[in-house]
Amino acid sequence: MPSTSSIILVSLVVAIAIFINYPSPPLTDRIKKWKQSGQYFEYKGHNRFYKESKGSGRDEDILMIFHGFPSSSYDYNKIWDDLTKMFGKVVVLDFLGYGLSDKPLGHNYLMVEHADSVEFLLKKLGHKRYHILSHDMGDTVAQELIHRQNKLTEAGKKGELEILSVCLMNGGIIPETIDMRLLQKVMLNPWLAPIAMRLSNRIMFKKGFGEVFGEKTQPTPEEFDDYFSVIGYNDGHLVTNDLIQYLPQRFANRDKWVGALEQTKIPLHIIFGPSDPVNPHNTFLKKYKELVPHSGVTELPSHISHYPHLEYPEGVAKAYKQFFESWKRNEASKKQE
Repeated sequence: MPSTSSIILVSLVVAIAIFINYPSPPLTDRIKKWKQSGQYFEYKGHNRFYKESKGSGRDEDILMIFHGFPSSSYDYNKIWDDLTKMFGKVVVLDFLGYGLSDKPLGHNYLMVEHADSVEFLLKKLGHKRYHILSHDMGDTVAQELIHRQNKLTEAGKKGELEILSVCLMNGGIIPETIDMRLLQKVMLNPWLAPIAMRLSNRIMFKKGFGEVFGEKTQPTPEEFDDYFSVIGYNDGHLVTNDLIQYLPQRFANRDKWVGALEQTKIPLHIIFGPSDPVNPHNTFLKKYKELVPHSGVTELPSHISHYPHLEYPEGVAKAYKQFFESWKRNEASKKQE
């Protein structure tokens, strides 16, 4: 029979957990505005948020954007206008479990399903040929989609959809180079994760999230509020342990997904913040260049970290525009041959 002190301790922990997590943080006005600018599509019984904007670029140029863990489509708010100037349509979604989408408890969040939902949305919108810009966990979704297209190409077939180019940003796409943060390790622990999820609060979030930004590029207090509110939306803190299972999936599918980058003929580029503690410059970027020598690389200033599109939006927009313009020139040359 548990002792009185044990009962008191457990009761105290539960009381604190309820206090700091109730009610869920309200959406900030900026996130509300982002939500109002998008809409929802249903896939496999769950609603997923997406935002599509008409741009001033050529109608045939379609950009599909993938966010990372633990954040959302809102990560791209600082470069959204720049991207709509380059493309005819710009589309981003919140993957299931993230952002403004449904967050079912106990769901088996698979990268394969995320990729399936992307293809479903593209077909729904009538987009057949598209470009990809991705970050972090979203890079792995891109790898899965690249793998699928590689297989079709090898078989001499053409699918309903065609990836035209891929630009990655900081992400653990080469699993052996990942330097996991303490919070990631805790969330992967089946015993500690349930406790940590229920004890999550604004202070802990700010510390953990802030660690993957550069010292000089930390979010403002208002930006921390935005990220905290959208991640916590729909009790998002309670699915963190389920969502982070993308990391073991990376190791289990290492040869498939890294091989996709090594083997593909799709034009590749990576925009990299070198101060990233999760994907250290000296190990990750060196390995990436060895394995994927045909990829272009933009190395940002040394103080930029894991979230380059939030820390240095003007630099990311410029680098991506250069890559995209280079792709257009190459395509024009091919047509003239």
